[in-house]
Amino acid sequence: MATKVGTITHWYDKIGVAVIKLTGALKKGDRIKVEQGDEVFEDSISSLQIDHEDVESAKKGDEAAVKLAQKAKEGATISVL
Repeated sequence: MATKVGTITHWYDKIGVAVIKLTGALKKGDRIKVEQGDEVFEDSISSLQIDHEDVESAKKGDEAAVKLAQKAKEGATISVL
């Protein structure tokens, strides 16, 4: 079952990076689901940064940047599978 861990607050189209305001924990290697309306896709976390520094994990309250394989929109929810 998927557990919601955050919401995308910013999307950087040119570099394919989403900034996520976390309401739960997220770590490298996690399989995630990105949802907004009818648009849903899955990805895995291979790049995770906080304040432009690579980190292995992020916790509730952090704003973390993740590289995604597909385009995402601000307001999309992120769930860990």
